[in-house]
Amino acid sequence: MTTVDHQLDRRRHILLELGFATRRVGDELHGSATITPQMHVPGTTHLRTSVLAIWLDTMGGLLASLVIHPRVPMTLELDVNLFRPAPGAGEVRAVGRTVKAGRSVFVAEIEFTVDDVPIGFGATSFMAAPNPDVQLPRKLSIDMPPSGTRLAVPLAERARCERREPGVTVLPRTEDGLNAAGTVNGGLIALAAEEAALSLGPSNGLSFLGLRYLQAARVGPVVATATAQHGLGRVELRDSGNDNRITTLATTRTFDR
Repeated sequence: MTTVDHQLDRRRHILLELGFATRRVGDELHGSATITPQMHVPGTTHLRTSVLAIWLDTMGGLLASLVIHPRVPMTLELDVNLFRPAPGAGEVRAVGRTVKAGRSVFVAEIEFTVDDVPIGFGATSFMAAPNPDVQLPRKLSIDMPPSGTRLAVPLAERARCERREPGVTVLPRTEDGLNAAGTVNGGLIALAAEEAALSLGPSNGLSFLGLRYLQAARVGPVVATATAQHGLGRVELRDSGNDNRITTLATTRTFDR
């Protein structure tokens, strides 16, 4: 599970360097960002699917906070589905809507376009963090301006996510990559899963990325191990510093190159 952080250090956090901004429009949440080469799938000119997963998680968590407040939302599952490899330039726009606001589970859906052309959609579910002492700020806004700092290097390099061998990547726990609970941010776990899947062979990125968050990655490094057949992959992510406990299961499907 991942904990949505509404108090990220705006001077440094890795995810803020993606330049994503949100604003509330009626019952919807609208998001936008400009694609840069640092967000590309390595060796291609296509936007990473994990970047969309990060923004999906952010928007869903902000919408969930309106319902769960003052409790902190924790991500249970998310998935991103693309119609075609995402463009490598242009402005991403996202529209998020509440699908279900139940007593125990919140679900949101987000649609993505680039320069007004639909590229895909996703959904995510949340629950309230079990610890009632972890709470959101009393005054809560889901309008989030873009950070002034942008990625200067590719996202995986910025996150220190390394490919160790085909199908295996390692993501360290770093202070600039944590969530509100002090554990590894779920968006970066999505990046590690994507990197593990992409390291198995050439592709134009992922047409599908789905994650089930089972428990927090508290110690790190997170080790992602991927296997695949005919483009369909399974990725297992474990907290190697915490008795190698499994934290996340991911499913991927690649676009052929």
